Amino acid sequence: QVQLVESGGGLVQAGGSLRLSCEVSGRTFSILAMAWFRQGPGKEREFVAAISPGGSTTNYADSVKGRFTISRDNAKGTDYLQMNTLKPEDTAVYYCAADPYGLGTHRSTSYDYWGQGTQVTVSS
Repeated sequence: QVQLVESGGGLVQAGGSLRLSCEVSGRTFSILAMAWFRQGPGKEREFVAAISPGGSTTNYADSVKGRFTISRDNAKGTDYLQMNTLKPEDTAVYYCAADPYGLGTHRSTSYDYWGQGTQVTVSS
């Protein structure tokens, strides 16, 4: 059974930073494309960032480009989302997702496995 466990969320002031982690078990991590999505209050879930299985290709939503960085450590079975210059509009539950076909698109339907989510709150 594949499990994704996020950590690193919390409360931070605007302009601050957080790093989210997603540890994967139950599947060979190095073949998975990984992504982060988020869902803010009263909003639909939206794509944030994705990374290819080998880590050479990344994609970002325009709203986070230049502020967020997705990375992965295949030896540890973990991917990360470094979030800098946080804004109140970044407040959301952040979800880690895994695509076993290695495509890493921006569509949530591409991802078969999901974590439980971690809350990020940015105060103004």
